[in-house]
Amino acid sequence: MSDVRATPLGPVAAPSSRDGVVFAILLAISFSHLLNDMIQSMLPAIYPLLRRNFSLNFAQIGLIQLTFQITASLLQPVVGIYTDRHPKPYSLAAGMGATLVGLLLLSQAPSFAILLVAAALVGLGSAVFHPESSRVARLASGGQHGLAQSVFQVGGNAGQSLGPLLAAFIIVPHGQSSVAWFSIAALVAIGVLANVGFWYKRRLALAKPRARRAGAGHVALPQRTVTITLALLVALMFSKFFYLASINSYFTFYLIDRFHLSVQDAQIHLFLFLFAAAVGTFVGGPVGDRIGRRYVIWGSILGVLPFTLALPYVGLFATDVLTVCIGLILSSAFSAILVYAQELLPGRVGMIAGIFFGFAFGLGGIGAALRLARRKAPAVLAD
Repeated sequence: MSDVRATPLGPVAAPSSRDGVVFAILLAISFSHLLNDMIQSMLPAIYPLLRRNFSLNFAQIGLIQLTFQITASLLQPVVGIYTDRHPKPYSLAAGMGATLVGLLLLSQAPSFAILLVAAALVGLGSAVFHPESSRVARLASGGQHGLAQSVFQVGGNAGQSLGPLLAAFIIVPHGQSSVAWFSIAALVAIGVLANVGFWYKRRLALAKPRARRAGAGHVALPQRTVTITLALLVALMFSKFFYLASINSYFTFYLIDRFHLSVQDAQIHLFLFLFAAAVGTFVGGPVGDRIGRRYVIWGSILGVLPFTLALPYVGLFATDVLTVCIGLILSSAFSAILVYAQELLPGRVGMIAGIFFGFAFGLGGIGAALRLARRKAPAVLAD
């Protein structure tokens, strides 16, 4: 039997499994996460190109971001709640199919209205992907939930860092039509996710009796404690994703305006930040296992403050150094927060994934979009 202490952000233990980690599935779902988030991060990376091609203002760019965030993020809790009760093993491949259609439409979009439709379809694929893939990662964890979540999330962070880089070297030089090349990544992901779905379907039958036994050994916290702790975790994740979404949507404009960089050069600097975030995600899990999750969580939230305050006052090289530090620290608690929340509510993996990947990130993205829309030109990055 596992014990659970009734303290917000204190230690929370969950029943462990004696099965080994299914690394083939973890790597497959992490690779799919890389491809999915690479595609997702490509869209904000080409905003400067779309702005020039369609003579868009910042309000219109903000509307594209808002449309993308509504489908990519705010739908995720709904998907997660539904799939907790009715798991859909092959929905992963089907969702990536929506992303594929959105990419092809984006590559040929003749108008602003079609850009909005394409952004919505690309986002829809992500809304389906995250809740179900998070459940797959947990099923394949063999009880090592922190490790599984780190492997899963580092794929997404790596994809977020690759999207702007590939956009800089493929889309910016060759134009909007070259977005269609990203459909190859979507096709590869569909193939991988179809195989994962086959494993997932077989594993579900075995997971049900194990879940009942795990639930019998779990010491439930009072509902009020669970609610307060989840609200605190959501608030912490929201602050992190607000910062991350602001950088994704706004950092290239800041670099272009402040240091007079080209779009391509600005994307390379954005890649440095996103790659550092990927490294921080992977490192944060083992560090949390050694020193405790709550220390990693609070250190991640408070640790970026001095670097953020210094950012508007330094040169280009120091900006790179500061943003790498911010990326490492900011992302270090992602796995700890999500696993902590999943252990608070056993059996609600999809809902928790939907809330933390979707709702918190979506609100951050909406905030970034509104912030972007109300500015006529870039000023400073820090809040």
